[in-house]
Amino acid sequence: MEAGSNRNVAMSVRGGTGRRQGGGVAGKVEPFVSRSEHSPRELRSWAKRTGFVSDYSGEAGTSGSEKFEAFQRKGGGSSPKIEIDPVVGRTRQNEIEPESHGGATRVENDVAPVNEEKEGEEGQGDDVKVNVFPEEEEPANGGWQGPFGLKCGLKENPGLVPLIYYGLQHYISLAGSLVLIPLVMVPVMGGTDKDTSTVISTILFLSGITTILHSYFGTRLPLVQGSSFVYLAPALVIINAQEYRNLTEHKFRHIMRELQGAIIVGSIFQCILGFSGLMSVLLRLINPIVVAPTVAAVGLAFFSYGFPQAGTCPEITIPQIALVLIFTLYLRRISIFGRHLFRIYAVPLSLIIIWIYASFLTAGGAYNYKGCNPDIPSSNILLDACRKHAYTMKHCRTDVSNALSTAAWVRIPYPLQWGIPIFHFRTSIIMVIVSLVASVDSVGTYRTTSLQVNSRPPTPGVVSRGIALEGFCSILAGLWGSGTGATTLTENMHTIDITKVASRKVVVVGAAFLILFSFVGKVGALLASIPQALAASVLCFMWALTAALGLSNLQYSQSASFRNITIVGVSLFLGMSIPAYFQQYQAESSLILPSYLVPYAAASNGPFRSGIKQLDFAINALMSLNMVVTLLVAFLLDNTVPGNQQERGVYTWSRAEDIATDPLLQSEYSLPKKVARCCCWFKCLGA
Repeated sequence: MEAGSNRNVAMSVRGGTGRRQGGGVAGKVEPFVSRSEHSPRELRSWAKRTGFVSDYSGEAGTSGSEKFEAFQRKGGGSSPKIEIDPVVGRTRQNEIEPESHGGATRVENDVAPVNEEKEGEEGQGDDVKVNVFPEEEEPANGGWQGPFGLKCGLKENPGLVPLIYYGLQHYISLAGSLVLIPLVMVPVMGGTDKDTSTVISTILFLSGITTILHSYFGTRLPLVQGSSFVYLAPALVIINAQEYRNLTEHKFRHIMRELQGAIIVGSIFQCILGFSGLMSVLLRLINPIVVAPTVAAVGLAFFSYGFPQAGTCPEITIPQIALVLIFTLYLRRISIFGRHLFRIYAVPLSLIIIWIYASFLTAGGAYNYKGCNPDIPSSNILLDACRKHAYTMKHCRTDVSNALSTAAWVRIPYPLQWGIPIFHFRTSIIMVIVSLVASVDSVGTYRTTSLQVNSRPPTPGVVSRGIALEGFCSILAGLWGSGTGATTLTENMHTIDITKVASRKVVVVGAAFLILFSFVGKVGALLASIPQALAASVLCFMWALTAALGLSNLQYSQSASFRNITIVGVSLFLGMSIPAYFQQYQAESSLILPSYLVPYAAASNGPFRSGIKQLDFAINALMSLNMVVTLLVAFLLDNTVPGNQQERGVYTWSRAEDIATDPLLQSEYSLPKKVARCCCWFKCLGA
């Protein structure tokens, strides 16, 4: 996470006559009598204890607390007492009147962004100014931009045109997470280009529907719902089951129906977890030391798929990875028309540029081989020389997909479009455990996003309500047949941080456009035409970003604690190593699996043998999933190894009484009044 999520706090202590920052009524400020026992380190200790985002800026390299200490060493006096909200970490705008010796003393604390104090400036020796805005985000007029410098807050309505612009911007920045999963799954399932196009349109439709539902009836935070990477690895495990490898007729539909049934069962469990209130109890055991390695393992789990697949066409995939890193890291401060376009649109912009470049390579004959036709399936190729090039032509050429020519202009996704779901005990057990992992992922996202929008954290009841609604949305995903469940995308945190837009209405408007695009079959067909190697290179960045966002949760704990770093390190190592043991058992099949799919074939041939085939499949599959093993190890260690709340970074959630007494919180988390009346008997939902 970048330093853009830091707060801007300005405190001015003047001796003699002073004036309010930012323009105001002049007032007399008497000398402040310092407290000898005050320690400037109290703020940093409090920040770690409550989960407050530190004022340290990676851009500037200096923290506010360091400036306080430097100020005190110069003899500038002690810093004033600051009254701070114990949950959110916002300074309260009030006047503090400490006891004085010989006269009245008053210190005014103003919350306003100011520039950093210039060394050696005359007449400013008695001022303490702390600027924690990154340089590129500081308001030009010196005024307050809103929480975390947001352009658009949670309940703000910027107007029709900005709503449309910000809504499209929000989803375009998430394009990699929303549409690339089918490009991985459908070809492995034996689907055609038309099937890929249909699944992409279905995912767009479901993402729009579920996001709107979550914005009104879930946690009500500005979070996009969609097909998550959490469900991708277990889906690949089910797809590569031994009995499906040799299927030839209707392979795609059969596997999709199997996935639908498993997702529905797992989603029902997630609904029960939320609606029963069990999630509120479980929240006491889910903390940053559990969330961080679990989410990181979700991204790291695909290291065996990422570049082995992308390496098929290094002439386009290496430039793709390099370009997205250049946009994200090196050009992130470049502003065009007042907007950081490279940082916001890093993934879609780099994808379009390299896609055009790949089209020129294809048209120029870079992938033409004498006597070889890219339209002939590899299984029908007779020449040995052409067989060696068949894989390259299929994954690198931009003209091999016929999705655009076969897709209809208008097509509305509908339930059971692939047939009646198939229910099996073995696959259902897998998805039940995976839905628990998805819930842990969402808990971390809820917490971080609530701080990003400068709101109090939700209550345990609101979190339970969000998890329950995610389960309901995943049931819809199972009925429509998207291949994965619908859950809160981890990348939401990154999107809000780079766009500075956290409006609930913006997310809803963008979701409406997503539904509209899903009805246009050619949109899904265009996205389905992305070369597979190019999609894999983009996913290399997306999976790395997911791992980084997961580890960023460690900021809410004492990340330097030996206890914590040991738990995280052991969890990640065992989460990688134990599945590797299960994955070493090779598949017994007449068809040779590609190397990047071998890790997902352990379910049918793993070492666990109980004599019950359904149970053997489920246990071998679960133990071959990195995120499941990591969650089990981190959960066990964090809740058994001694450690105080400050060290563990225990999440602090709001109380139900806070929502009942605070009108601001009511508007942020409470359900719409009519819905709340219907659901008032669900006390655990925070309605």
